[in-house]
Amino acid sequence: MDLLSKINERSATIGIIGLGYVGLPIVLRFCEEGFKVLGFDIDDSKVKKLMSGGSYIKHIPSENIKKCLAKGLFEATSDMQRLKEPDAIIICVPTPLTDKREPDMQYVEGTAKTIERYLRPGQLVSLESTTYPGTTEEILLPLFQAKGLEAGKDFYLVFSPEREDPGRKDFTTATTPKVVGGVTGQCLEVGAALYSKIVDKVIKVSGTRAAEMTKLLENIYRAVNIALVNELKMLCDRMGIDIWEVIDAAKTKPFGFQAFYPGPGLGGHCIPVDPFYLTWKAREYDFSTRFIELAGEINTNMPYYVVEKAGEVLNERGKSLKGSKIIVLGIAYKKDVDDQRESPSLRVIHLLRRRGADVLYNDPYVPVCAGHRHYPDINMKSVELTEETLKGADMALLATDHTSYDYAFIERHAQCILDTRNAFSKNKINSEKVNRA
Repeated sequence: MDLLSKINERSATIGIIGLGYVGLPIVLRFCEEGFKVLGFDIDDSKVKKLMSGGSYIKHIPSENIKKCLAKGLFEATSDMQRLKEPDAIIICVPTPLTDKREPDMQYVEGTAKTIERYLRPGQLVSLESTTYPGTTEEILLPLFQAKGLEAGKDFYLVFSPEREDPGRKDFTTATTPKVVGGVTGQCLEVGAALYSKIVDKVIKVSGTRAAEMTKLLENIYRAVNIALVNELKMLCDRMGIDIWEVIDAAKTKPFGFQAFYPGPGLGGHCIPVDPFYLTWKAREYDFSTRFIELAGEINTNMPYYVVEKAGEVLNERGKSLKGSKIIVLGIAYKKDVDDQRESPSLRVIHLLRRRGADVLYNDPYVPVCAGHRHYPDINMKSVELTEETLKGADMALLATDHTSYDYAFIERHAQCILDTRNAFSKNKINSEKVNRA
C-alpha cells in the first residue's frame, strides 16, 4: 500500500521528533484521529514522564496523554534507530540563535543526519521548526538524495511551519490553518493529505521556501509592531501621556488599525528569534533588512528600560537600586503559561543583579527557574507571594500579568510597584504605589 493510501485509511504510523511545546500537541492530534504515533526525544526524563502518563507542559493535561496510551496509539522513545518504523516523520526541534545572533542549526542538522541514516523508501519527512528560507532544500534535500533516493518518488519532503501559541484557548491545533510547501508537487500532495487529517484547513504554497518565508513574515509582523508600541511607550513616558489609553482609543477605529501592546521585552521561542534568521539569510543576497534589525534593537533594549525605570522609581523613594530587594512577579514569557523561553524576565533579573539588587521571583506556573543557556547564573525557586514577602521587598516588579495574581492583595501589601503590563489599571486598581514602565 502506498503512503497516500495509508494516510487516507489512517493506517500510517506517525513519528514526531521533539516532544515539547510544538511536538506534543501534534502527537495528541494524530492520536485523536486514530493514528498510531511514535514520539522521539533525546531527553530520557521526558520519555519516562510521557510513558507514565504525565505531562510536563502546564496547558496540556496529563489526562490527554493517558488517553493516548490507554488506546495503544502512543509510545515515546529516545531510540532513534526506530525512525525506520514511522511512515511519516515530523521534525519539531529547536532553532535558537547563537551568542552572535546567528541561526543555530545544530538541532535541525543533527536530526536530519539521524533521519538520513534510517530513511527508507516511501517515507514522508516534514520540517516544522521555524527557519530561514532555503533550509529544507539546502540542508535536508541533498542529505536525503545522497542515499540515491529521489524526492517525490522514493520519499516525500515538505516544510510546514508550526503555529503553536501556548495557552491560547480561542484557536487550537485543529482549528489553526496549516501552511504546507513541498519540494515537488507529489511531495506537496502527500504532505497536504497528512495534515488535512488533523487540521480543518490546509494552505498549499508553491514550495518549501515560500512556506518558510510565510512563518517568518507572521512573526516579523508582530515583532515590528510590538517594537513600534514599545518605542511609543518610552516616548509617551517622557511626554506624560498614557500609552495604554492611546492604544485603547486608537483600536476603536473599525478599520486600518490592529492593537499591539508594549511590555518588558519579547519572549517565547518565535518572535525574539525568528526575525534574525531572515536578517542572516538576507546577507547572502547582499541585502540589509534595516527595518527588522531596528525593531529587534528596540525590543532587545526593553529590559534595560525597565531596569532604568526601576532605578528612577526607587530613587524617588530615597533608595538606590544597589542593595534594594526586588521581587519580580512572573518569569514566564507571557501570562498563564509555564514557558520561560527567551522570557524578558530573565534579562531583567540578570540586569537587576548586575546593578547590585537582591532579586526574588514569584510565578505560580514556574516553581524553578534554571538551566537557561544564556543565563547560567540564574538558578532560583519561586517564593510564596505572602504579605510578609511583599512588605519585605523594596519593590514588586510585575513582568508577567498572570490572571491568577490577586492584584488588590499585591497593591495592599507591596511598598511600591513597577507595572510593565498595565495590569493594575486593567484590574481597576489606581494607586500612588503603582508606577508603569
